[in-house]
Amino acid sequence: MREILLATRNRGKVEELKAHLAGLPARLHTFDELSLPPASETGSTFEENSRIKALHFSHLVDYLVLADDSGLEVEVLGGEPGVHSARFGGPGASDQQRCQLLLKRLEGTAWEDRRARFVCAVVLAQKGKVVKIFRGEVDGIIAFAPRGSSGFGYDPIFYYPHAAKTFAEMTAEEKLEISHRGVALDQCVRYLEELET
Repeated sequence: MREILLATRNRGKVEELKAHLAGLPARLHTFDELSLPPASETGSTFEENSRIKALHFSHLVDYLVLADDSGLEVEVLGGEPGVHSARFGGPGASDQQRCQLLLKRLEGTAWEDRRARFVCAVVLAQKGKVVKIFRGEVDGIIAFAPRGSSGFGYDPIFYYPHAAKTFAEMTAEEKLEISHRGVALDQCVRYLEELET
């Protein structure tokens, strides 16, 4: 059976990754069971950061490493917070504080100018080499106020017009079907399934 390290300390991401990879004949490992030094995310793109993490941990464990880097890009803010999405608002800021800061930055911005997209880059690596890279994106609009209590991160303010809901108003299953991470992981799962045949 294949073994895969899910290289993230974000509990929300861990749950999404586990749910999406559940059908694979693989044993999934998390940082909860392993004591590993963190990787320095110094990249300027989601792909670079994901690659840095995947390669870093692939030197520390023998099995396949799955790393992702993802975030929110707001058009009118020139793509911010982008790769700094998790650090937006400074160290120690909560998801709620980051959402409120973003809403404050967009005060007075009309609905049609609040376009945004979630981006996710997933990298598989093993023994110091990148195996494959996958990318997913989803377009939406930044809502005027938080809505919903599911999900994590910017989900309460990311409105998805096709469903007329924010990500935080969706069930985990609904979100995973259309989200940036879901799109990237679909590609990843298909690739891993092909390796098994």
